[in-house]
Amino acid sequence: MSSTENAGNTGGAHLTHVREDGSAHMVDVTAKKETSRTAVATGRVISRPDVLDMIFAPADGEHEGLPKGDALPVARVAGIMGAKKTPEIIPLCHPLPLGKITVDFTREDAVSEDTGDTEDPASSRQDAVRIEASVKTRGVTGVEMEALTAVTSAALTVYDMIKAVDKHAVIDDVRVLAKSGGKSGDWDVR
Repeated sequence: MSSTENAGNTGGAHLTHVREDGSAHMVDVTAKKETSRTAVATGRVISRPDVLDMIFAPADGEHEGLPKGDALPVARVAGIMGAKKTPEIIPLCHPLPLGKITVDFTREDAVSEDTGDTEDPASSRQDAVRIEASVKTRGVTGVEMEALTAVTSAALTVYDMIKAVDKHAVIDDVRVLAKSGGKSGDWDVR
């Protein structure tokens, strides 16, 4: 089985944060070996093409900007801060010394036809801001949650920055794309 095929395979795994009596606890990682670890996560914010124009070509006299200012620099910092704050908002995550965090944005233009579904504001819009975050550490546990928190913090910030011009923006497709390091091995679904 390839590492991509194995990415979602639980193969008899159990929930490590749940004790036999069903109560939650923070996993003991004191005996684990420190290794280099990386995780990459992604997500997107779906919006209208005119809003994406405002996001990717901020106000410069030629283009209209967003009411709150340049979204991407603010969202990048929010993503980095989110990764660093992960153990404060996800209760059973271990605090880790994060060595590197990157948050990048790309524009995705619609490739599918309008479905004609007027009930769902996102159904006919696939223009989006794609967010990708990469987190690295040398530690005893992985950084998947930190990468996911970076993506969601950045996505929430983009949403906050554009809600004045698009109240129907949608955050979706948040997921881990790759991880490396640790006992469970490496995998990449990109």
